[in-house]
Amino acid sequence: MQRGLPMQPTVVLLKEGTDTSQGKPQLLSNISACLAIAETLASTLGPRGMDKLIVNERGEAQITNDGATILKLLDIVHPAARTLVDIARAQDAEVGDGTTSVVLLAAQLLKEVRGYIEEGVSPHIIMKGFRKAAELAIEHIKSVQITVDRSDPEQFRSLLLKCASTSMSSKLIHSEKPFFSNMVVEAVQCLDQEDLNEGLIGVKKIPGGGMQDSLLVKGVAFKKTFTYAGAEQQPKSFRNPLILSLNVELELKAEKDNAEVRVEHVSDYQAIVDAEWEIIYRKLEAIEQTGAKIVLSKLPIGDLATQWFADRDIFCAGRVPADDLQRVVQAVGGSIQSTCSDIKREYLGTCGYFEERQIGGERYNLFTECPKAKTCTLILRGGAEQFIEEVERSLHDAIMVVKRAVKNGDIVAGGGAIEMDLSSRIRKHALSIPGKLQLVMIAFAKALEVIPRQICDNAGLDSTDILNKLRMKHANGEQWYGVDVDGPEGIRNNLEAFVWEPSLVKVNAINSATEAACLILSVDETVRAPQNEAQNPGPKAPPGTAQRALRGRGRGMPRR
Repeated sequence: MQRGLPMQPTVVLLKEGTDTSQGKPQLLSNISACLAIAETLASTLGPRGMDKLIVNERGEAQITNDGATILKLLDIVHPAARTLVDIARAQDAEVGDGTTSVVLLAAQLLKEVRGYIEEGVSPHIIMKGFRKAAELAIEHIKSVQITVDRSDPEQFRSLLLKCASTSMSSKLIHSEKPFFSNMVVEAVQCLDQEDLNEGLIGVKKIPGGGMQDSLLVKGVAFKKTFTYAGAEQQPKSFRNPLILSLNVELELKAEKDNAEVRVEHVSDYQAIVDAEWEIIYRKLEAIEQTGAKIVLSKLPIGDLATQWFADRDIFCAGRVPADDLQRVVQAVGGSIQSTCSDIKREYLGTCGYFEERQIGGERYNLFTECPKAKTCTLILRGGAEQFIEEVERSLHDAIMVVKRAVKNGDIVAGGGAIEMDLSSRIRKHALSIPGKLQLVMIAFAKALEVIPRQICDNAGLDSTDILNKLRMKHANGEQWYGVDVDGPEGIRNNLEAFVWEPSLVKVNAINSATEAACLILSVDETVRAPQNEAQNPGPKAPPGTAQRALRGRGRGMPRR
């Protein structure tokens, strides 16, 4: 008689409640999640893009059409869709512009190959095709990009203005493009042209007034700090003053709470009080002897010091924010001192003109005509708080684009022109390749058309009609034709219309979108750990804690 096979024990690998999903349905579900994100962002693309109003859990509203900002505020939890959030952030940090384009492109790549996945084509063949097509696209961009001659400063500045205004054309401030483009280019040209650290461009937001009231201070401006009585008697403007930056507290020190001083005589107590006054007066006299007319400090400057400076026609400001003080030092020269003794002339800075001025409802300290100015400040005005914040985000994108253009100087035509050109090149090349790779590369070429198509849709134009016109133009070798949202034709030569973008924006977008699409295609299983009942339980107690805690409670202590 044949014996039955022994029963196999069930093997438990994962914790109970762990969610696992794998195979083709899992991949298609990830692609659908990415498409849902792209659908949210799609309407914000291009010069006629709409804005999104996002309200967080605290009830604060933000209005924006910057792709990276929207994704950051949406707080997306889907693990695969988070990849798109990461590429938008990377694009924002690296290039500053093209955050919406990169997300739309990645999602469209996935959408074009979804049919092949359903039919059973291996994701690895699709990934290989995508990488090959991306390589071709980047080679082509590098071969057609136009390098602007830097030797002519007027022509180079004109290039930067074009790039800045193209970046702003899809933002809330597009109606004031010439004004803000000029401001952004001047701000970037104020910086050290080798380093180009955009962190040294300060941005101050003052509600009230119109957008045209915004101004660029070629130097530093910061809000008047908290002051004591006596500050109003100080002079409020200087020509060529010496400026001393300190990290010293100029206040009478209170005795520490836990200090104990035993004195026998009243005169001994008086000596302690006199010593405190002596210390602060010594500091103040040392500062006066340096010849400085403006004293700034990160730490508080008390009422005694404020009045003392006022009597000697010296302006002082305490509690200056660290980044503002750092920018003052960058602009006026000198260095931040941590002591008041032995301050030499070279430690002091100077500027051509200093004034305290009323801007809107606030008073601001402005340092202008600085000799070492490698920094500047944008003072933004506008009606509502959310509006000024959106202006700041728009200017950040434009500053990053101009910064990249200064570093590279290579440009391509925007408005969907370069995408259409790449699409026609890749489609032509794909027909020379046998096998499934041909299909994948044609899908890549088709996906690139999502940018001009979406620009048309957002502007209320007939996208099918305009894309057919563009395909015909590009087939005839007119490679810079793109979408024109204003003209009757719907298409124009965007290079001649000065819709210029740094080629780096496009190279980075294609690279990031391809990588993200390949990453999502390479995932075939998601294992999600079970959520804890308590949201944030504390750290686990070490083993044996409970037994040790119970020892000695009503039971005799065990003998050692």
